[in-house]
Amino acid sequence: MLKLLDLKPEAFGLDISDLCLRIAKLQKKRDGFVLSSYNKTPIPAGIIKDGEIKKEKELVEIIKKAVSSVKLNKLNSKYVIVSLPEEKAFLQVIQMPRLSPEDLRSAVIYEAENYIPLGIEEVYMDSQLVQPVRDHLDHQDVLIAALPRKTVDPYVNVLKSAGLKPLALEIESLAIARSLIENELSNNPTLIIDLGASRTSFIVFSGYALRFTSSIPVSSEELTMAISRTLQVDSEKAEKLKMNYGLETKATREGGQVFDALIPPLTDLIEQIKKCLVYYQTHSSHEHLLSHHQNVEKIMLCGGGANLKGLPDFLARQLSFPVVLGNPWVNISSNDKALSPEKSLGCATVLGLALRGIKT
Repeated sequence: MLKLLDLKPEAFGLDISDLCLRIAKLQKKRDGFVLSSYNKTPIPAGIIKDGEIKKEKELVEIIKKAVSSVKLNKLNSKYVIVSLPEEKAFLQVIQMPRLSPEDLRSAVIYEAENYIPLGIEEVYMDSQLVQPVRDHLDHQDVLIAALPRKTVDPYVNVLKSAGLKPLALEIESLAIARSLIENELSNNPTLIIDLGASRTSFIVFSGYALRFTSSIPVSSEELTMAISRTLQVDSEKAEKLKMNYGLETKATREGGQVFDALIPPLTDLIEQIKKCLVYYQTHSSHEHLLSHHQNVEKIMLCGGGANLKGLPDFLARQLSFPVVLGNPWVNISSNDKALSPEKSLGCATVLGLALRGIKT
């Protein structure tokens, strides 16, 4: 069918992190969505630091080059859905009385001032009504999200300078959940752990919405540096050792050394996971699920660091929780083998953005 009257622009996903940029665009097929375009480009250290853009001109050129050199099919759109840094974001589910949509919007802004640590005039804020899995009559749950204007404005400037038209800017955790949670519904709370190159994010998804997010500095890069320090090798060699041995191969001397080097940072990670679980499970009493179980029942891993051999089994033993690798293709028909399972784990954010782009 010709799209003569289809005025809805097609958009692609653009995931920008401190050290990497990813692009993904989906295409509608009869049975769902397939990957149409993809690219991954490194970002040199110092251009973005802790989510803050430090060198706008350099980032503009990287984006332009990445857009013009995508794999599979050329991008036929300038419209884009872009990720914003998780560590700069604030998300909270708040309870509001049942109001008309107009009254609710103004009431949410007023109520949000009690939760956001910055003044309303210093942030960009958005909200979303959370659909209950089990209906209730006394109140409405609303997810509020806010980021500092001083963080967001440079991203908008960079995108426009690169010739792109942002349709939406979205916090990473929202995109990750859209990618990993089947049909965007979890009847029981799920903890998603995004183990990235420069940090790790904890995301609790329950019902139809995020319930809790936080970020810690434990990262895949830190695991590599732990091997580098312990075995006294350069970072490139340490990365190869990490990927070759991980937590599975202790039979050889070198494998045992890698395992021992990884234990201290992973012990820190485990303690942070426990704190996250305790915090969430003591603040989740008002959720409305089909079951009466409010506690997290499963942990799902994503991010490039999730490729560490033996990590799911190691965490499952230490935490006494089911731990699985996430599937970023669960809401997409197929990846047509464009990306391997290992590479796909690092693409949860950009595929979630691309899903919003195709559904917008």
